[in-house]
Amino acid sequence: MTQWEYQVAPIPLHNEALMLNNFGQDGWELVAIHTNAQGGLVAFLKRAKAA
Repeated sequence: MTQWEYQVAPIPLHNEALMLNNFGQDGWELVAIHTNAQGGLVAFLKRAKAA
C-alpha cells in the first residue's frame, strides 16, 4: 500500500505556474487548490513517501 506525505502551501498570485511546476519537479502532485479568507491561493499537495 502506498504511503503518502502531504504539504499545504500558499501560492503567490503573481507566479502560480512557476511555483506549482517547482513542486511538480520535486515529486509533489496537486490535489486541490482553494482560495483562503484573504483571497490568496492555498495548494494541497501529496507525494509518495520514500521507503
